[in-house]
Amino acid sequence: MAKRIVPNPGPGGLPTREQILAFIAASAETVGKREIAAAFNIKGADRIGLKRILKEIEQDGAIARGRGGLAPSGRLPPVVLADITSRDRDGEFLASPAEWDVGNGPAPKVTVAAPRGGRRPGQPAPGIGDRVLLRVEASPAEPGRYTGRVIKTLGKNKAEIIGVYRAGPEGGRIIPVEKRAQGREIAIPAGEEGEARDGDLVSVSLQRESRFGLAQGRVRERLGSLGSEKAVSLIALHLHHIPHVFAAATLAEADAVVPAGLSGREDWRNEPLLTIDPPDAKDHDDAVMARPDPDPANAGGFVVTVAIADVAAYVRPGSALDREALTRGNSVYFPDLVVPMLPERISNDLCSLREAEDRPALAVRMVIGADGEKRRHSFHRVMMRSRAKLAYAQAQAAIDGFSDAVTGPLLEPVLRPLWDAYAALRRARDARGPLALDLPERKVLLTPDGAVDRVVVPARLDAHRLIEEFMILANVAAAETLEQARQPLIYRVHDEPALEKMRALGEVLASIGIKLPKEGALRPALFNRILASVAETEHATFINEVVLRSQAQAVYAAQNLGHFGLNLRRYAHFTSPIRRYADLIVHRALIAACRLGSDGLSSDVTVAALDQIGEQISAAERRAMAAERETIDRLIAHHLADRVGAHFTGQISGVTRSGLFIKLDETGADGFVPISTIGADYYRHDEARHALVGERSGETHRLGDRVEVRLVEAAAVAGALRFELLSEGQARPERTGPAGRTRGAPRKPGAPGRPAGIRNTGSRHRGSRR
Repeated sequence: MAKRIVPNPGPGGLPTREQILAFIAASAETVGKREIAAAFNIKGADRIGLKRILKEIEQDGAIARGRGGLAPSGRLPPVVLADITSRDRDGEFLASPAEWDVGNGPAPKVTVAAPRGGRRPGQPAPGIGDRVLLRVEASPAEPGRYTGRVIKTLGKNKAEIIGVYRAGPEGGRIIPVEKRAQGREIAIPAGEEGEARDGDLVSVSLQRESRFGLAQGRVRERLGSLGSEKAVSLIALHLHHIPHVFAAATLAEADAVVPAGLSGREDWRNEPLLTIDPPDAKDHDDAVMARPDPDPANAGGFVVTVAIADVAAYVRPGSALDREALTRGNSVYFPDLVVPMLPERISNDLCSLREAEDRPALAVRMVIGADGEKRRHSFHRVMMRSRAKLAYAQAQAAIDGFSDAVTGPLLEPVLRPLWDAYAALRRARDARGPLALDLPERKVLLTPDGAVDRVVVPARLDAHRLIEEFMILANVAAAETLEQARQPLIYRVHDEPALEKMRALGEVLASIGIKLPKEGALRPALFNRILASVAETEHATFINEVVLRSQAQAVYAAQNLGHFGLNLRRYAHFTSPIRRYADLIVHRALIAACRLGSDGLSSDVTVAALDQIGEQISAAERRAMAAERETIDRLIAHHLADRVGAHFTGQISGVTRSGLFIKLDETGADGFVPISTIGADYYRHDEARHALVGERSGETHRLGDRVEVRLVEAAAVAGALRFELLSEGQARPERTGPAGRTRGAPRKPGAPGRPAGIRNTGSRHRGSRR
């Protein structure tokens, strides 16, 4: 309640205009006509006069009326409905009022402070994109800025839309960037465009929707220009609220870091450790070496060493670096941009295991037998010096007999023992029987100006598999050590497939004549037998993708559920602390468990706290995967935009009541064929057979069928492709009369059917990252 004041009344016993404005400005609570009447002791018929004065003041623009009551024009009321839109450079949330009169200038920013006394039990923590009820106070030091405390989190602001602004003679229009919003442009009336210019990426609030005509909105924030470099990645960053600008405190802390010294570390600088990475890698967080085990009791065995950048030496718990790394959760990799988890001073310099430079590392030395099974292991905190920086293809070429000036001297003493140890690990892997999916990963190569040059499938080399097996072995060793020490940790868990997904997989397999066993324990070997049965058929790629979709999502958790895909009882991520926060937690836990320093995981950290961190970084990982996938979709759609009308081959990757999803062979891009454009028949969705079936002809288009399509439309901003189906479906076997049309036979372009705009073109299905 506003403080009751009784100043001298104006003429007629009513307060003056100036007195009312002063009262509203000084009030710390929501103010309306009732509060003003009570403060000035206005009763009876005088209330009508007060109403008239307030209306005049409002018409003059001196005060504004909002959901929270009255406030001086251009100023927020004490309680305001707001949307959290971003973070400032110090990592604090920034919010904007949900309603604001643009005649009062740009909407003020509210810095959202933590609630006094901490978050209430059951009250969700606010985040970017949330709509919240705030109690705000004006900043005395900075006019137009406010500090707000959350009264209540109301959930996501579904009225906020990210789109491209197109200027018009009066106002403009917004083209949404999300596939599901394609074809639903938003009108921006004149004066509501804010600072947006033609071609800008903007955030928009819907003001009014109508069954007829365009919805209307206002520009809340200009996010950047789509004419700039990194424009495609910019869309994904803002659409998924991925933090990409480091706070000033984080950068200052990184700049002040002093390189770690040898004190308290073993000196491994003469060990022949080297890095093997992609040719364009900038951060090198793992180095490897191997040698035959000299122990006669382990004939044919090896001592394998994996050294990982000691990020924990620089990123201390609770520091600005640590807080921002947790918020980001992981690095995000786009074809044209990398959003690192840690500033470059840490990720690309102090923690990157550069060739011929001293770097601190946390290393694990593992003894394996000739069968590849690990006999024992130990962790060490060391100072190392990488012998060489090799690319995968470069290391592989040396093993295949094509050494260069760098790899020649390393071949026999360093590389050959690595490959011999890998041969042993491969035997252990084959005996273990992890899930053996064979899905080529496409890589988008860009021109210097950021356009798509081509899409390639990089060769899968033994050099890739070697590093993968070494990292898996090190991750297992980390989980085992922490379990034995009863040290809480964050596991990488991958549960077995859910029952409903297994039923769906069984239906798909049945459609191509493969029977899925209904009884027995689920094991990766079951899926491997299915994959082997289709390995040399036209269904191989399709079935690999279907099996992948049937799998659970791998997540981070403080409770161990094992790793189904790798067929391991315990597993933790240890090998990439530069780009994954989970690995940093595991490093700290190992430092504490093995007594390797005072900067380990605190004994005060509970399993419940680690579980909460696991949920947060699992969500960040899913966010990154979606952003990476959508960015590739947009790049490829832009690449194909000048090929409208071209024919492509592909495979039906999804069937819905709305139409068919097609995955192209050439680029791996996904597109959509609306059901209304398929032939002259009426098609129904046969859910059990995963097919569209013609009512009259019986013609069938089934999941996994090979098809030819024509590109009709490419919406680059949304990453959406629309196709016309040129192939005819399978004919119904019992059909009489003229010969049935066969799968793959082309139909004439422009087959009869109603035109349709781009609908939801689906998502590129990806499984768990190990």
